[in-house]
Amino acid sequence: MLDALSSRQIQILKSLIDEYIETAEPVGSESLEKKYTIGVSPATIRAEMNLLTKSGYLKQPHTSAGRVPTPKAMKFYIDQLMDERQMSLAEEVKVKENVMGSKDNIEKVLEEATHSLAQTTKNLAIGAIEEDKKFWHSGFSNVFSNPEFEDIQAIVGLFSYLDEVQKMYELFFQHMTGESPVEVIFGEELGWPGFSPLGVVGTRFELMGRNCALGVIGPLRLPYPRVIPVMRYFRDIFEAI
Repeated sequence: MLDALSSRQIQILKSLIDEYIETAEPVGSESLEKKYTIGVSPATIRAEMNLLTKSGYLKQPHTSAGRVPTPKAMKFYIDQLMDERQMSLAEEVKVKENVMGSKDNIEKVLEEATHSLAQTTKNLAIGAIEEDKKFWHSGFSNVFSNPEFEDIQAIVGLFSYLDEVQKMYELFFQHMTGESPVEVIFGEELGWPGFSPLGVVGTRFELMGRNCALGVIGPLRLPYPRVIPVMRYFRDIFEAI
């Protein structure tokens, strides 16, 4: 259970996830002890990491002594641990100008919003209208900046799903419920072959009487402290149109 974690385990988990998001590499006890103020020895950190692994929060890639977070850990991090990084005023003004410039044309709004979201988050962005299953993509080049996608099979897997309209429809209008302003879905939860290493941050909203969605797709270690506030801001703009 989440409340069974000690304050030290929570501190180690947060530090490890922060480091993993930054580096994309499995994290070891030595690097945590050197970089973060945890206040205990690497041996103690290692023992706590073993317990966190047994509890399902961490896993150990076969080729490394370090650990990486599981979707369970990422959910806990997003819900309770992460420090959100808000957009600057200049970024907010730029996004609003881009999106509101075409506010009388829903398709133009979604197209501009998708492009602007990709620019702002430096990730792959998707925009969608439910009724006619229309989708927009932007930021393909951003995918290649992630070490996870140096593997050609990972790239093929991601791009093949982007071409499957039905899968994208299911992702944004079935798996994403619309019950929360911003939702996070991990590929591992979907059971889709090749989609498990991915994370999705999205929002659903009504625009000009039609059900729409906007989202970011990237590796499991998406920069959630940055992407979630950005997504929330986009939603606020749509609600004002």
